[in-house]
Amino acid sequence: MSPLETPDDRLQQAMKLVLLATLPGLLALFWLYGWGVLINLMLSIGTALLVEAAVTRLRRQPLQPTLTDGSAVVSATLLAAALPPYCPWWLTATAITAGLLFGKHLYGGVGKNPFNPAMLGFALAMVLFPQAMTHWPAHGLDLSATMHQVFGLGEAPDAWVKATVLDSLRINKSLTMNELFASNQAFGRFGGRGVEWVNLAFLAGGLFLLQRRVFAWHAPVGMLASLFVVSLLCWNGSGSDSHGSPLFHLLSGATMLGAFFIITEPVSGAKSPLARLLFGMGVGLLTYLIRTWGGYPDGVAFAVLMMNLCVPALERFSASRQSAVTP
Repeated sequence: MSPLETPDDRLQQAMKLVLLATLPGLLALFWLYGWGVLINLMLSIGTALLVEAAVTRLRRQPLQPTLTDGSAVVSATLLAAALPPYCPWWLTATAITAGLLFGKHLYGGVGKNPFNPAMLGFALAMVLFPQAMTHWPAHGLDLSATMHQVFGLGEAPDAWVKATVLDSLRINKSLTMNELFASNQAFGRFGGRGVEWVNLAFLAGGLFLLQRRVFAWHAPVGMLASLFVVSLLCWNGSGSDSHGSPLFHLLSGATMLGAFFIITEPVSGAKSPLARLLFGMGVGLLTYLIRTWGGYPDGVAFAVLMMNLCVPALERFSASRQSAVTP
């Protein structure tokens, strides 16, 4: 690292690498769901830049570092990847606006946020607009139908939504896992049909970031190991009361997006190695508990926000352990 490099330069470089690493996952989402993913992404990024510019003007600060550091674009990209691909335009705009205002600027801007802005925006949208947040497409729509659905330009297409695999498993009362995988087209080989590949694509992007040392391994490994272990311990094979195999949970929902792009956010996450490991383990455990017994099908966002609250305690515990082993 050059001694002439400023913190802003390092932040911009890290954000560029994160955006580059999201490309495999975003392309997989586009392949699976179609034009709604791209429109979500453009709406989220455009709204984020407008919010950043407005807040910066209100604070009478220069626009240049705020709009070019890449943090708002990264938050908008991650939120767009997590939202249903054909949600109404106002939902995307509301979610990213709320995430940036209440998760970032309320606390003083970049570098001071105690909560992950993207996940805070997602969680608020889930609580305020639960019906719109559960409309996941059964198939991709063409561009014309996408514009109708997202912007309300005419009647919405018929029979385009379906329950996700996490939804289907949560409400299942009688079918065995083998019957669910055989009879429900939303199920693929191990998890959600197509969603398995989306998770693997985000995993590839995350491994790229690990190789470039954008973040350390502790939080992702902690989350994935915790989710694997708890789902293995609670797995009841193929019975009708099964909560899904470890592979099912690793390759469904937003698992890999959360493990490599959400919980590794350096400001709202833990800092010391032990605290990062415990932070990731807590997210994995809470994700499983919310998916299995909570009121929402995918618990990554709520798990991350709850563990954000625990960061000070985790850091104190980590410091006490370090001092205890230091002679």
